[in-house]
Amino acid sequence: MESIKEIFRIGRGPSSSHTMGPVRAAKRYRLRHPDAVSFRVTLFGSLALTGKGHLTDVSVVNELQPAEVEVVWKKDEVKSFHPNALLFEVSDKNMENDPWLVYSVGGGKIVDDEDKDKQPELIYRQTNMKDVLTYYKQTGKTLWELVFETEGDAIKTHLSRVWNIMQQAMENGLKREGLLPGGLKLQRKAAAYYAKSVGLKDYARVTSRIFAYALAVAEENASGGEVVTAPTCGSAGILPAVLKISQEHFKIGNDKIIRALATAGLVGNIVKYNASISGAEVGCQGEVGTACAMAAAAATQIGGGTPAQIEYAAEMGLEHHLGLTCDPVAGLVQIPCIERNVHAAARAFDAARFSLLSDGNHFISFDTVTKVMKQTGKDLPSLYRETSLGGLAAFGDKDFVDN
Repeated sequence: MESIKEIFRIGRGPSSSHTMGPVRAAKRYRLRHPDAVSFRVTLFGSLALTGKGHLTDVSVVNELQPAEVEVVWKKDEVKSFHPNALLFEVSDKNMENDPWLVYSVGGGKIVDDEDKDKQPELIYRQTNMKDVLTYYKQTGKTLWELVFETEGDAIKTHLSRVWNIMQQAMENGLKREGLLPGGLKLQRKAAAYYAKSVGLKDYARVTSRIFAYALAVAEENASGGEVVTAPTCGSAGILPAVLKISQEHFKIGNDKIIRALATAGLVGNIVKYNASISGAEVGCQGEVGTACAMAAAAATQIGGGTPAQIEYAAEMGLEHHLGLTCDPVAGLVQIPCIERNVHAAARAFDAARFSLLSDGNHFISFDTVTKVMKQTGKDLPSLYRETSLGGLAAFGDKDFVDN
């Protein structure tokens, strides 16, 4: 598996695959042609179908400025390697066309035809959760220790920055009010939910705070704010919310949060390596489901759980999101995406508590659920894989207008 830095990328929303990935591609292409004054960018498949709502065109055009940019939308053409494909071309008459086809494969990562079949730099000998638990049995070292041993001190620095950005996104989201951009007339709720949580007690207070924190980050992402992919922008609010409430609940310092982030990253890495974290490839189960598993594992560790209990919590987080469709209304990362962050965060915290009450023994393994998620994603019709052609996206606009 790759470094968990590939799971935790820092950038601007609303989408890691539809915004961050295309921006990285545009930046690379611009460096190849610094003197070009005009470009043509063709978006295919899922990028074309939901690119408007995800600000794909706006983000790419901004990255290629001051050149003129023609954006071509090919909604009915899907490339075989991945549904998120875009073609860059120089359209200057006196310059070589230099076509470059690139794929945004999820979590902000991009590959082109030259490197799509190349193996990424694999630094972990372990490739699944069974391997990780075997490592624990052989060495006595838990998940976060495996990460630090494999990646060295540099990963601690990266995770420290990741946590700072996550906290800033929560802080920003809790301050801001008003409408989110995009035309759905959706009001920000994080500030109001946090204010209401102050007067509550015990479990109601904890749950309301989780809601507020997840809302804060998800709303920041929806408005193009800076967030951390965990493992994607569309699911960016789940892990920060669970880490924040865990820090408050257990009264721990940032050092334990960094260790929990390492564990969460390892869980996300396993899913990414063995299945997918791309909504365009496997639906929202790959984004929100993976994020819930990551957050559940992190919270279980913070709560004093064993590796077996951590694995169990992660398994529950992913298992109970199997089949979840990716069907954003109007192609925006708002409905149902924001509320999905909220409910997955609460589910992750509950999964951690459920696992901590157990001895860690259970019937279905995390690796099995990961395989099932991948197969389920393949079986989902493309209508339900970030195309906004089916599910809630097919009816949400009409319902909103009618009401």
